[in-house]
Amino acid sequence: MTERRAIVRLDGQPVGTLVESGKQVAFAYDAQWLARRDAVPVSLTIPLRTEPYVTEGLHPYFENLLPEGWLLELATKKLKISKDDAFGLLVAACADCIGAVEILPAEAGA
Repeated sequence: MTERRAIVRLDGQPVGTLVESGKQVAFAYDAQWLARRDAVPVSLTIPLRTEPYVTEGLHPYFENLLPEGWLLELATKKLKISKDDAFGLLVAACADCIGAVEILPAEAGA
């Protein structure tokens, strides 16, 4: 089973990693982020903790970062990504999301 990974950044700082393995996606905060006094969660629905958040498919917070409607149609055609590939679309389209969160391919580094 192939794993795909992405780096989650907040205001340009790496805060955690998303890992897709089969149908499950895990988000885990980096230990360095958790050790910071000024660490804040990515979302109120994903509080700071050492244990990963494991969900079937994307966690609803990350799912809500994806384009919808006509923008989804445009993004999937332009990026040549299936509408069913939420993780792939997240990595391809959310390097510059609205707000402070960025999702980058793991190969791009932190």
